[in-house]
Amino acid sequence: MRILGLSALYHDSAAALVIDGDIVAAAQEERFTRKKHDSALPAHAIQSCLGIAGLTPADIDVVAFYEKPFLKFERLLETYAAMAPRGFTSFRRAIPVWIKEKLFQKDILIKHLKTFDPGVDWAAKLLFSEHHFSHAASAFYPSPFERAAVLTMDGVGEWATTSVALGNGSQLSIQKEIHFPHSLGLLYSAFTYYTGFKVNSGEYKVMGLAPYGRPRYAQTILDNLIDLKPDGTFRLDQKYFDYATGLKMANSSFDALFDGPPRAPESDISQKDMDIAASIQAVTEETVLRLARSIRADTGEKNLCLAGGVALNCVANGKIASAGIFDGMWIQPAAGDAGGALGAALAAHHLHHGAPRKPVTEGDGMAGSYLGPSFSQGEIENRLTASGAVFNRHNEIELVDKTAKALADNKAVGWFQGRMEFGPRALGARSILGNPSDPNTQRTLNLKVKFRESFRPFAPAVLREDVSEWFDLNQDSPYMLIVAPVENEHCHPLSRLDLERRGLDRVNAQRSDIPAVTHVDFSARVQTVHNDTNPRFHALISRFKDVTGLPVLVNTSFNVRGEPIVCTPEDAFRCFMATGLDLLVIGDCVLEKTEQNPDLKEDYAESFSLD
Repeated sequence: MRILGLSALYHDSAAALVIDGDIVAAAQEERFTRKKHDSALPAHAIQSCLGIAGLTPADIDVVAFYEKPFLKFERLLETYAAMAPRGFTSFRRAIPVWIKEKLFQKDILIKHLKTFDPGVDWAAKLLFSEHHFSHAASAFYPSPFERAAVLTMDGVGEWATTSVALGNGSQLSIQKEIHFPHSLGLLYSAFTYYTGFKVNSGEYKVMGLAPYGRPRYAQTILDNLIDLKPDGTFRLDQKYFDYATGLKMANSSFDALFDGPPRAPESDISQKDMDIAASIQAVTEETVLRLARSIRADTGEKNLCLAGGVALNCVANGKIASAGIFDGMWIQPAAGDAGGALGAALAAHHLHHGAPRKPVTEGDGMAGSYLGPSFSQGEIENRLTASGAVFNRHNEIELVDKTAKALADNKAVGWFQGRMEFGPRALGARSILGNPSDPNTQRTLNLKVKFRESFRPFAPAVLREDVSEWFDLNQDSPYMLIVAPVENEHCHPLSRLDLERRGLDRVNAQRSDIPAVTHVDFSARVQTVHNDTNPRFHALISRFKDVTGLPVLVNTSFNVRGEPIVCTPEDAFRCFMATGLDLLVIGDCVLEKTEQNPDLKEDYAESFSLD
């Protein structure tokens, strides 16, 4: 059974291919179109998945879409009716778009699929899953657990914003839901908007900013915005918000509650903004901890799976892990809407067609999330030559040794190997790497390579066998979705000068032996690197350990601010030439910046909208 899963027409469009229950390929459309969070029907991603599997469109047995448009339209109408006449301007703008483009998504999808093969009866092959069920399926079926509870939290699907499902073998069912407009994801997005960042894009900036502040507004949030119950369920007071019927996230009552208007985008970040970020982060953590505890108590399940956009809050995930509420926890790496494409395909396979689940013998079913396209050595060399690149080819031992020594010399390295990652994190296939022991690495990579705010944190990629020696974490974290403290023996006491630092200047304090990946609260967003899923990346870190004694590298996504992660060798070369990267390693090719034609450099950062 060959099933193509699709998510599209809101944000983060994607395609995924499941064959006989195995996840064969998955990719986001943005990687091909170079448009961040591209919502278009995923033509390029579909073609990529088919190409990876060597299939034609006619070979597809089922196409599964990740949500039900009519239910979403029902929610839109009922919300406007309940709140009328408030929101008429928004209603007047939304309805024509829905009638023209979204309400008849089945026809739109069939028309789109016919561009691949007009002779296929696509209508007979098309299925629709519910949004939260797609998320839950994406989390449970690839997990290593035979049975588990599944917590999905996001902005909103059709109606659900938070849901609990139970998975057992091939069976999966939703047990409880919290419905729109009461949404933890939208509450967090309201603060993303208020702190001057872009909604559906900047939430991770709020999370990264939170350690610089104090949660002095947390009680204000709990007293006014969210009625949080002991079991983690909640309701939001809608008099402070505008997302249900308006054109922005929050209103003037929200502004008055926090003593002023939202921060203007790209303006200076104040201590108040940091405190606001710390406050909503604290409330979010408390909410998910209460939900996790009540799920364990109510269901008796020993394992928890997570999906939905809120599951990308790796700090909150780390709180669940450290609390020891569940014996095991697994998070879908493509936890946002892109992962819904995969979940829809898996749900169609196991539930619609009744196929049993294959046991996971090692790791999980995601193959390290390396599910996108790859390029042969011949393709790489031809594409680089056509781009005007100058490169040298090395065998693997030479390549790993040369790269490790460059990193030890504090060089910034672009690393492009194997199949592209599925999900928002670069995991050692499309990564920018650096030396974690150099106190200047974070500032250099942020300002000269990524062209972004200096406070933005980086993640440590650490050998799985060494993780517990460097971090207070004794479990797999292959998808960079758990934050854990740096082990005390590697932390440094702050000097008097460092203790006097204020605001974002605190980032410059050397807190550990690996300052480039240690947050201001002595934590880090950990990626454990496994030899079985990414042997070359594992070999690189191992060689770096031989050279420096550190089994850790700085790992951040291979892109500049506002750009999707690079997909092709051409993407990587353009980014390399336009940024402060010193070295580019693609396949077996090594490119030195000093050897390239300087005329090939372009004002690359201006090509993308700010995130």
